[in-house]
Amino acid sequence: MDAWNLDDVDTERSGAGELYREFLRVESMSAGLYVLEAGAADPQSPHAQDEIYYVLSGRARFTSGGADREVAPGDMLFVPAKEDHRFHSIEERLSLLVVFAPAEG
Repeated sequence: MDAWNLDDVDTERSGAGELYREFLRVESMSAGLYVLEAGAADPQSPHAQDEIYYVLSGRARFTSGGADREVAPGDMLFVPAKEDHRFHSIEERLSLLVVFAPAEG
């Protein structure tokens, strides 16, 4: 069994100056923590894998596939592979658990 503490993952992410810190990678999936500060721009581009976001904390808006919605803690979002998507209008530090399937390339 593998186990992680998200506070520890966040400390590693922040210490490395990264927005995203992967903590799991197997052939079928990968997972990480993605953090955007209030007012930040989301620099990501479409991925070759399906993706799920789980909002741990913060408030923002999310655009994907031509739809736009508010996101808050407890929300889960699915983005199919290659779909343009972005968090924006980030009001509070946004922490997201991200799962890619298969593993992000």
